Amino acid sequence: MSVGTSSTPDAPDARRLPAPRAAGDTTRAGIGPDDLPDGLVIADEHGRVVCFNAAAARITAVPAEAALGRTLEAVLPLEDLEGRRWWQLTDPYGGLAIRTGQPERNLLLPGGREVLVSARYVRDRPTGPVRRVVVCLRDTEARRRTERSHAELIATVAHELRSPLTSVKGFTATLLAKWERFTDDQKRLMLETVDADADRVTRLIAELLDISRIDSGRLEVRRQLVDIGAAVGRHVQAYVAAGQPADRFLVRTEHPLPELWADPDKIDQVLSNLIENAVRHGEGTVTIDVTPAASPREGESAGTSVTVSDEGPGIPEESMNRVFTRFWRGSKRGGTGLGLYIVKGIVEAHGGTITVGRAPGGGAQFRFTLPVGTPAHLL
Repeated sequence: MSVGTSSTPDAPDARRLPAPRAAGDTTRAGIGPDDLPDGLVIADEHGRVVCFNAAAARITAVPAEAALGRTLEAVLPLEDLEGRRWWQLTDPYGGLAIRTGQPERNLLLPGGREVLVSARYVRDRPTGPVRRVVVCLRDTEARRRTERSHAELIATVAHELRSPLTSVKGFTATLLAKWERFTDDQKRLMLETVDADADRVTRLIAELLDISRIDSGRLEVRRQLVDIGAAVGRHVQAYVAAGQPADRFLVRTEHPLPELWADPDKIDQVLSNLIENAVRHGEGTVTIDVTPAASPREGESAGTSVTVSDEGPGIPEESMNRVFTRFWRGSKRGGTGLGLYIVKGIVEAHGGTITVGRAPGGGAQFRFTLPVGTPAHLL
């Protein structure tokens, strides 16, 4: 939809509007109003619409030809959430001369559809008359998706917390009320259950904190020299000590490995999650390969790669693109569905990459690569 002009004599041509001063000359750059992702509506000093781009037409369902030349209030009959007419309340042309615009807020189009609206009042001089009103329109679908995600997160957390807290409350109340009636073995069993459930709550809270830091870009990485091969060995030994057969694990390390500077605690978190997934949801041998990642330059290493594979049923092809999203679960065997989302955030915070695919044995295969190189503050 191209920008048109009104047939009304006093409506100036939208193409003669002064170019934006701060953003540069968009005409020379070959950028027009229809190239903008948000709706743009511009009214002249008389309140008549002189610019109505394609995004505005899509959001409002009003064709540009029907909007140009009409009054701003007629084209955008906006109401606030209490049903009041928006332009009558704000009165851009007759209100206070010191106003420069309206901040973004939720308003309603006819039919009750929500839209995000912000406005700028353009004056030739401070406190002078309004020469143009520039209105930006944005669809609320992205915000609705975010709100749904937050609601889903709250529901998941509430569900995951309810079970261990119910157990903790039940066992502690029983012990306090009937301490003398239980044998030492029964007391120990109850206290071990309470301890395990407390650990579960602690892990969930830690996951929530990690998600908050990842989403806000505040995940801190404290880099140290990490022996990734030794870290993998520690995790495997822990599973063997917990009762897993030693022959279920195959660790293959290709030497020499380049020096890896990373956050050891967060790398342990990544390894723990990936190996746990392979043990819990996979079958057969869990294979862990630690190799240098090839560099475009011959004879150099770009990073260190760790690949965790199993021989289970694998991940369906249609689910591959959802593995690293929130709440994805590969099976019904427990878990919050947050682990792989956190793993991806940690790897990317290190400047690395992580992928998922099908292992040679048919199971799932996760591979993450971390870049090598000494941190700048140590050079």
